Amino acid sequence: MFQEYDLIVVGGGHAGCEAAYSAAKMGSKVLLATMNMNTIAQMSCNPAMGGVAKGQIVREIDALGGMSGIISDKSMIQFRMLNMSKGPAMWSPRTQNDRMRFAEEWRLALESNPNVDFWQEMVTGLIVNNNKVEGVITSLGLKIKSKAVVLTNGTFLNGLIHIGEKQFGGGRAGERSATGITEQLITLGFEAGRMKTGTPPRVDGRSLDYSKMSEQQGDVNPGKFSFSNQTAPLKEQRSCYITYTSEEVHETLKKGFDRSPMFNGRIQGLGPRYCPSIEDKINRFAERNRHQIFVEPEGWDTVEVYVNGFSTSLPEDIQYEAIRKIEGFEHVKMFRPGYAIEYDFFQPTQLKNTLETKDIENLYFAGQINGTTGYEEAACQGLMAGINAHNKVHDKEPFILSRDEAYIGVLIDDLINKGTEEPYRMFTSRAEFRILLRQDNADLRLTEIGHSLGLADDERLETLNKKKTDLQHLLNDLNQKKVKPTEVNNSLEKLQSANLKEKQTLSQLIKRPELSINHLKELTPVVNEYLGKYDDVILEQAEIQIKYDHYISKEKQMADKMKNIENHRIPVAFDYDQLSALSAEGREKLKKISPETIGQASRISGVSPSDISILMVYLGK
Repeated sequence: MFQEYDLIVVGGGHAGCEAAYSAAKMGSKVLLATMNMNTIAQMSCNPAMGGVAKGQIVREIDALGGMSGIISDKSMIQFRMLNMSKGPAMWSPRTQNDRMRFAEEWRLALESNPNVDFWQEMVTGLIVNNNKVEGVITSLGLKIKSKAVVLTNGTFLNGLIHIGEKQFGGGRAGERSATGITEQLITLGFEAGRMKTGTPPRVDGRSLDYSKMSEQQGDVNPGKFSFSNQTAPLKEQRSCYITYTSEEVHETLKKGFDRSPMFNGRIQGLGPRYCPSIEDKINRFAERNRHQIFVEPEGWDTVEVYVNGFSTSLPEDIQYEAIRKIEGFEHVKMFRPGYAIEYDFFQPTQLKNTLETKDIENLYFAGQINGTTGYEEAACQGLMAGINAHNKVHDKEPFILSRDEAYIGVLIDDLINKGTEEPYRMFTSRAEFRILLRQDNADLRLTEIGHSLGLADDERLETLNKKKTDLQHLLNDLNQKKVKPTEVNNSLEKLQSANLKEKQTLSQLIKRPELSINHLKELTPVVNEYLGKYDDVILEQAEIQIKYDHYISKEKQMADKMKNIENHRIPVAFDYDQLSALSAEGREKLKKISPETIGQASRISGVSPSDISILMVYLGK
């Protein structure tokens, strides 16, 4: 009934879609196995992509040739660039998306690739022989053979949904949980744990009074995620709205605390620190008399609204009573209540930096099974697992991104070396080289790599090469073209910038904090005409490189120093017990994680600088 596949991807969420798409585009024959074909690429939580650090990840996925950026662009209803008041390392693109169109576009993208087959059924086990995976077993008892398997089970592994005192099995509202895989992996020696996440009520937008809320419009000149020419910026956008809870809302919610699964011990899993439920926020931040609520439309044509900031697992009657006391929600009609969900995950320290498991060859984990949270974190893991599974079964070199190359590299390095005790979420603060890893230069960093992998197509490479050529021409000219004081001082005064006393290059003027490259257009007609030859993307890129040249150079030097120790490899199956001078914790962590390089060893929690010094001395480094 089935052929033998190069790769079977278990799960059709964000990680599974990117894994299946990337491996198939690179030439592998892929089977995507999912419990429900109608929920492929479902946005289980909020209908949005990107945000702080997450937007950088989507740009990196796109630059490599993945699909999350293109799908987000095709289904967006609003675009905003966050943190524009801060430096460019913090600028983060975010889209509000049409939930139904996002899923539809992903399914169409997968179906358009003849290398992708689909099978709708629960996968309950793996075929493992001699510590090597050889396929999967389904709930009907079917055995499907493959050379590699990627598990992207999301919140479905023994998923348990909580609403007040009620609990029932499920991987998502209206869908059953997945069983069998956790139990088998534990018998194979894997360390499992429990985590939790939650979601807010969905409501009828027709029952809201938006006049009592603050409107949050998209950018005046909206951008997009993808560097490709397949998508275009929005010409029309839908607004979101902001309102707030109140002390009255909080007092109403507190009436249900005795029936809260979070407070009475029924939920054992660890929840997300940075996206807490409303009851958790009230409890942890008791001094605050209100919390922000983002009112987000679910699409172009639906009246359903996502109540961002009101995630809860309180009883449905308490949810309804409390939400009607939020300003603008006085007559709200609820479509479905919020809930919390517990699910199994596996400590990611059990993975190699390719996301292949250490104990079972050709078995890969990606997404929430690794303890992460967020669509973007899941998607980039799926992309990397799909690439590496393809490379492994076709006898190619593994593909690994370092911490100075991509946020994706930071995420995977954090997971495999430090593990996680709570749902892992990406932040710009996690990246020590964030000035290098900006959202605007993801294509300059990664598209050539994506093209060499067989993911980014020739058109993308041509677009990149044109961008690099135009950028270099502009930088050269800005560094050479000089203006006289008599030409520009009147204009500089109008811009409240100091007069020139002698000739200066345009790049020297751009370095002034109060001036942008667009301000230069106001200096003289000649400058305006010259800069008008370049599009805004090139102008912005040139300005960033000129203004932040010192910081960029400094980070590059730091990254080069890190690579010196990163390149010192540790022998396979190295015996740490022979180094008696190592600390007890250091020895334990080094044996557990088995780092491949001294650089990786230095980032393991519990391994001290003195442990690294001892290791380097022993290895003659």
